[in-house]
Amino acid sequence: MEPRLPRRSRGRVRSTPRRAAASRSAEPHSAQLWLFPSASGLRSALLRRSETTRQVCCTRRRLAVLERGGAGVEVHQLPPRSDDARKPKYIKLGKKMKIHSMDQGAEHMQILSSDGKLFEYNYSIEHPKFQSILQEKYIIQITCGDYHSLALSKGGELFAWGQNLDGQLGIGRIFPSTPIPQVVEQLAGVPLVQISAGEAHSMALSMSGNVYSWGKNNFGQLGLGHTKNKAAPCLIETPDNRKVEFLACGGSHAALLTQDGLLFTFGAGKYGQLGHNSTQNELRPCLVTKLAGSRVTQVACGRWHTLAYASDLGKVFSFGFGKEGQLGNGGKHNQLIPLPMKLPSNEELEFESQSSGKELIVIAGGDQSILLWMEKENSYVNLRRKILLLNEGTIKRWITDVGTKQWQNTKREIREIFSSPACLTGSFLKERIAAETMFIHCDLNKARNTFKELTQKDWIANTITTCLRENLLKNLPFCSPHQEALEIFFILPECPVMHDFNNWESLVIPFAETICKMSNQSLGILEKYWTTLQESSFSNLVQMFMKAINSQLHYWTENSENNCHLKALLEILKKLHGVNQIKFQLPENIFKLDVLSDWLNFYGEAYRRSSWKMNLDTSKDTQYCVIFSHFPFVFDILSKIKLLYADSLLKIQERKFLAYMSLAGIIEQEDSQLALLPTFNLRVRRNHLIEDALSQLSQFENEDLRRELWVSFTGEIGYDFGGVKTEFFYCLFEEMTRPEYGMFTYPEEASYMWFPARPKFEEKRYFFFGVLCGLSLFNCNVANIPFPLALFKKLLNQVPSLEDLKELSPVLGKGLQTLLDDEGNDFGEVFYIHFNVHWDRNDVDLIPNGSCIVVNQTNKRDYISKCVDYIFNISVKAVYEEFQRGFYKVCDKEIIEIFHPEELKDVIVGNTDYDWETFEKNASYEQGYNNSHPTIVMFWEALHKLTLEEKKKFLVFLTGTDRLQMKNLKNMKITFCCPENLNEKDPMRAQTCFSVLYLPKYSTMERVEEALQVAINNSRGFG
Repeated sequence: MEPRLPRRSRGRVRSTPRRAAASRSAEPHSAQLWLFPSASGLRSALLRRSETTRQVCCTRRRLAVLERGGAGVEVHQLPPRSDDARKPKYIKLGKKMKIHSMDQGAEHMQILSSDGKLFEYNYSIEHPKFQSILQEKYIIQITCGDYHSLALSKGGELFAWGQNLDGQLGIGRIFPSTPIPQVVEQLAGVPLVQISAGEAHSMALSMSGNVYSWGKNNFGQLGLGHTKNKAAPCLIETPDNRKVEFLACGGSHAALLTQDGLLFTFGAGKYGQLGHNSTQNELRPCLVTKLAGSRVTQVACGRWHTLAYASDLGKVFSFGFGKEGQLGNGGKHNQLIPLPMKLPSNEELEFESQSSGKELIVIAGGDQSILLWMEKENSYVNLRRKILLLNEGTIKRWITDVGTKQWQNTKREIREIFSSPACLTGSFLKERIAAETMFIHCDLNKARNTFKELTQKDWIANTITTCLRENLLKNLPFCSPHQEALEIFFILPECPVMHDFNNWESLVIPFAETICKMSNQSLGILEKYWTTLQESSFSNLVQMFMKAINSQLHYWTENSENNCHLKALLEILKKLHGVNQIKFQLPENIFKLDVLSDWLNFYGEAYRRSSWKMNLDTSKDTQYCVIFSHFPFVFDILSKIKLLYADSLLKIQERKFLAYMSLAGIIEQEDSQLALLPTFNLRVRRNHLIEDALSQLSQFENEDLRRELWVSFTGEIGYDFGGVKTEFFYCLFEEMTRPEYGMFTYPEEASYMWFPARPKFEEKRYFFFGVLCGLSLFNCNVANIPFPLALFKKLLNQVPSLEDLKELSPVLGKGLQTLLDDEGNDFGEVFYIHFNVHWDRNDVDLIPNGSCIVVNQTNKRDYISKCVDYIFNISVKAVYEEFQRGFYKVCDKEIIEIFHPEELKDVIVGNTDYDWETFEKNASYEQGYNNSHPTIVMFWEALHKLTLEEKKKFLVFLTGTDRLQMKNLKNMKITFCCPENLNEKDPMRAQTCFSVLYLPKYSTMERVEEALQVAINNSRGFG
């Protein structure tokens, strides 16, 4: 097989080989090369060039020698017989171009120039010549398989081309071949340090010591534990998570050299090439135990044999196929275990540590073995170039280079590193310790400090910002399944330019949108990383996205691109919020968007814009409402309520517009009475409220009721701006939920109601009750429906618990809690209960034959669970589902789901957390009144004297209901007016829709108190 670029020996070799010293007098040049098998003509030719050799590589057919200085390559055709010698072919790039390194496959050669240009030479064509490959890239490493090639660029990109029948190109799919280099996308962002190719498989080594393999795997040569071919790079599991420092591909086997000098092999073992004293194949890396006591510092793989150099012993070991004499064992037999190589005279090769200035290079290719004893200053010792990295010296030079002649070169280096995910990640790798499992390979503290130091210089910060915006963010490896590639997503937020207010649009948004493209597997890795952060770092990360979202809303323009930007930012924030709930428990306020409360005030303008000639721009507003509805954690309760009402009012506007267009004949609407109307009008008799409401609802059961509701009471004033509607819902729900009405059951005469197990009314009535609850909420009203929290959990698809049962039925709930808490051995004797429950005046078996099955310590939790499930779910399934269907016929489920159950209860039912002092402070005064007017002073004094029930009746008089839409009275106001036509004999009056109290200027406390009593005792109805 072709030679691999050798790894420099870690041992110090300080003496010439004994045999070499003995043969100097017999050879014109010092004997620095051993060739196995030793073809005399070829050996002589190579020995003549040994002093001027830079690199040697060979396949089964050809041996190529690169001159020192890189002027040209001498290619020797390997003869069929060992003693034959043919005239070599000499090839070179050009007069001014020097060759850095080379490699060759079965029919082609890759040559890399000293300035990073790559050329391909095809032996199989009649008049071969060099073809330039990847002209726009600076290439640092090359390797050839039999019929495919790999090239690594200075920026860390890996390219592959040639044959791909077994997936050896690693680009994720199988096809015959391609002459055009393809990026190996799944290794994008991984800082690679070495590449290697076998007959039809490929491998790559990362800077952190991880090994990736792909291609043909019929013998397990990919080291993955199976024999399936892989068309994309897969991570090899190394024993004890050891760090690999060098790898080599043979024909159908491979070898790994670890940081601590251990050799592992895997793949085809037919000829003993794995060194395990066996001819079996190995599907995973397996230690070569024969060499475990030595420090192996070089390894090379041929087609069916392997060479290993143990520097501490000064010996080269060989094993595998030996029929051509390539093992240097004095014969032509195979070896199943590593044995030291020998010269033809049967003397062992030993390279002693006393040798000065010499380095041994071990080469195996095809059925050849070559040992080169070279001067250390010869650049062959360090042929492997590395990708561009950031280090302390570079940082200091960058900071001091400004204003010098090197400034432009420094800017180029900054652009190269900060445009490459692989270079940036590789710059901050931690030192890996053998057998240590690390989740994060990057030193984030080092990255943070480095970025902070660099960005102190404005010109460097600006250059970095440009690189991130124009290059790096566009090349983030979001599709890679490998964690090493994803570590750039860990590093980027540590850079101060990502947190700069001026960069939210150009940096943070693209970063968020790229994260949103990740697979679930990659997102899982990212979220796992977030859980490892320090609390302060996690908070900074959240703030980075929060700043971008706030800025996006501040500079809002109505277009679909903004929708996408906002969704991406909110999606990332949602994932961070989830991580926070599991790991950090930072205050929820850190995720709240204060700007939303003001931004959502557009709902208040919905009425002002609701003219017959409005346009459909409100549909865009509705879109924005829906966007935010998926991210409830960014809202405080006030913003959620505003969003809910904004969405309702925007839908009302849209319905008005469609009705107008239909009446004008501009569009066709469904042929129904309601469809032609912009509003939904109800006219009811106060004494037949339920009957009239349900009768009219039934006429429009299948209609879209998401429109503005107008209500009038027969014999009273007509439609108004909301006060009549408020009182309608207040009175309607008061009647429908009365225990005497019989629609709901009140367990143990508790304060909460629930659906009956055996309903008195038909199921359809519960559907209409749900519709009425939905209409109340949709039209910005509250409904006094005394349901427990369990109802609102069910509306949000959450499961009620024992705690909810305690709220609905305190006696039963506490009894079940007693069972749960009791751990006594005499449990059955003390309680003696069975798997049945008494509920809604009936005894019910919770399981088949439950009344005969005793509850004990083992099954008591199951019993309690079944009790809760029966009461909240099973017994009420039909009527509850009808209620829910009616509720969501009017309300938008996506908007409702932004609420927590407690919040939803508050917004639907309202609350009675009265704060009368704040109510007084919030009052406003018009038409001759102020807060010190005698009538006003007497009014407040009289109001504060009332009982709580009397005060609630006053609220009904003033607003139409005694329940509040917000958490308390802080946002509820009263406005006092005294029109000139009022006198002391007149009663006080209220304009309920605006909470305006028309208060005559009473002169005595007695008159104020009398008028107040008249008001609260006649709080129903409109004159």
